[in-house]
Amino acid sequence: MALKPDSYVVLNDGNKMPVIGFGTGANTAKYTKELVVECTKVAIDVGYRHIDCAFIYGNEVQIGQAIRSKIADGTVKREDIFYTGKLWNNNHTPERVRLGLEKSLKDLQLDYMDLFLIHTPVEFKPGDDLFSRDENGKLVFHNTDIRETWKAMEACRDAGLVRSIESPILTAGN
Repeated sequence: MALKPDSYVVLNDGNKMPVIGFGTGANTAKYTKELVVECTKVAIDVGYRHIDCAFIYGNEVQIGQAIRSKIADGTVKREDIFYTGKLWNNNHTPERVRLGLEKSLKDLQLDYMDLFLIHTPVEFKPGDDLFSRDENGKLVFHNTDIRETWKAMEACRDAGLVRSIESPILTAGN
């Protein structure tokens, strides 16, 4: 079955998102970096235009490499690709939102994301530790007001780092 370029949904802000996306959240320990690049390139070749990824997947460098390769060889233009990224749970505080986004953009070597989501509504202790744990090995949670996280995401959108932002919490039931 061929992918139809006109199959999309309209987001709350009017931007169009392809309904079929290539998910890149795989067990990165199982797959080589080269295979991740090659699979993503093949996905673009067969018509995928929505690439779904996340910082925590640990493969943004490879996904970005594949996207840039397909742009360089003329298969697609940047505006043809709809890239979705996600804010990880240790970056919900307003001062860390942009840092998390910029880290992903640097790894991807892209100028912007098309969609930036809050990965999960559960927040871990802010900092560089992806899964903060206490002395007993239990996860350390944090409680930033999600509205403050959202304002920081809006600032990223306003700065042109991302075209659209969404949150399952803020859009539920809409």
